[in-house]
Amino acid sequence: MSFNAHLSRRQFIGIAGGIAGAAAFANMGFDAPAQENKPKIDSNNFTVEHHHTDVLVIGGGMAGLFAAVKAHDAGASVMMVSKGRVGSSGLTPFAKGIFSYDKANASVTIDEFVAQVTESAIETNNPVFTRQLAEHSYARVQELTSWGFFDSALYHHSFMKPINERNIPVNERIMITHLLKQDGRVVGASGFSLDELKIVHYHAKSVVLCTGAGGFKPNGFPVSDLTHDGTIMAYKIGAKVTGKEWNDGHPGSAKNSGSSYDNWHGQVEEKPSVTSVTINHHLGVDLNYLAYTQGSPVVMRPPRPEGPGMQRDNNVMAAQQGQNYPAGPYVPPAFRQSGPPPKPPEQGFLRSLVSSKGHSGPPGMGGEQVGGSSAGMAIHKSEGLVPINDQGLSTIPGLYAAGDALGSYMSGGIYTQIGSSLAGSAVQGAIAGAAAANDSLAIQGKQDVSEQYLTLVNQQILAPLTRKRGYSPAWVTQVLQGVMIPNFVLYIKKERMMQAALAYVEELYEHHVPMLMADDLHALRLAHETENMIITAEMKLKASIMRKESRCSHYRLDCPDIDYENWQAWINIYKDDAGNMVLEKQPFKSWPNF
Repeated sequence: MSFNAHLSRRQFIGIAGGIAGAAAFANMGFDAPAQENKPKIDSNNFTVEHHHTDVLVIGGGMAGLFAAVKAHDAGASVMMVSKGRVGSSGLTPFAKGIFSYDKANASVTIDEFVAQVTESAIETNNPVFTRQLAEHSYARVQELTSWGFFDSALYHHSFMKPINERNIPVNERIMITHLLKQDGRVVGASGFSLDELKIVHYHAKSVVLCTGAGGFKPNGFPVSDLTHDGTIMAYKIGAKVTGKEWNDGHPGSAKNSGSSYDNWHGQVEEKPSVTSVTINHHLGVDLNYLAYTQGSPVVMRPPRPEGPGMQRDNNVMAAQQGQNYPAGPYVPPAFRQSGPPPKPPEQGFLRSLVSSKGHSGPPGMGGEQVGGSSAGMAIHKSEGLVPINDQGLSTIPGLYAAGDALGSYMSGGIYTQIGSSLAGSAVQGAIAGAAAANDSLAIQGKQDVSEQYLTLVNQQILAPLTRKRGYSPAWVTQVLQGVMIPNFVLYIKKERMMQAALAYVEELYEHHVPMLMADDLHALRLAHETENMIITAEMKLKASIMRKESRCSHYRLDCPDIDYENWQAWINIYKDDAGNMVLEKQPFKSWPNF
């Protein structure tokens, strides 16, 4: 009896076709997405360099500047290391307004300022850090003035002035990939040069993380070198992180992303200026909801306000359009009533910002969009390491954070005060730097790390170069962007869609991260950044699924109301002893001195 006597014609054709296809597949050069790795550099040629210091500051933005200066002034030896150029990478050069609370001329008291931020943030802010911003911002602005910060649109020279005056060593273009932890305490960090075959180990008594926030490298917004590196490094050694459900809604332009930030931050070419107290409910999801229900429109940006600073008052703009909104902080319609979100008005404020000339793709995917071109970045100061005191100390002894790397909830889950991002970074960097210095000075001797530990770190840093086959980080990042950036996943959230996206992200982490490969130093950087973005995506989805309510910049289409009974809490995330990602609630009023 022949083999195919038991097969139907369709089964036989299917098997024959499969065999023929397999034979053809075996003879073709298949290089996408999985491919053979052909390194242009030899991982065996890397040199290893060691540095010792009291305080290591990671990051060269506003927070890193003040952390390094104040740690030095407190008597500690300091080193600064940055993935880019000091003052010229990350989001720092794009921010053109800095908040200054001048007690002598302020129209509101500090207590009133804190109360107004709390109202606009729907109680999601931490008043301890909100008050800290108001109390210290003026002094930081005065120091920046003395360094020439307001004299140029470019910040590198003004940032380097106090650094050079203090002879603080700076290592630029070093990609830090690992925080080192020994005996329960952070003891330094490790990474590699982006310009030469060199691994660098920094041995430190305390570390200040000033690495900013991150994003999924969306088109139209300058966050391509911010990929949550600091947050994920800290998470891997056991630190708690927070704020992953909140979403920044900055618009941007893929057409001219290098020179235009958005309508209230201004352009890169502009000199920075000072903003005063103007509390609003910025960067919510109302325009994303409009895009979701009517398609992706093109924003007709309102004219920039005249006068000092770059405040943007939604109530004033609404009044100019003939819309009668109540006084006080602007709250998106979805958060002003129960039940399903209202349909966007045909006339009035929201409609006036929308052009009917067409659209250019889903929000966040490029073009002149209504919001979300900063996809993957959280509201300033709402995402990062969980602080256990007002000095930015994390849950890991010796590890501090400041600026957008610290989940301080200074403004809560919404951006409430224009200019507070830069000011908050300056204030928190100064405080964390001084605290880290005092911490380090209490430790005697060098913080030596075992050779076995460092050998393992070296292997992990270079792993993408040594893999024979795998996936390019560019391809994996594109898959991640396609999963996470759509408006109906990241901004207009539904559990069904988030669970589907989570399945993709978990597959990327479990199967593709271990096969990320690199053939040169640039690809090696991309491989580590891609892993960080994937872990961040998992955190954002799980936190968004867990918070079953809508509040500030977190909007659930299936849970459209604010839940004051169950969700007066932040969500913290940490890695347990088995390596599992664990989420927990931390009540708003659990912080001391609330």
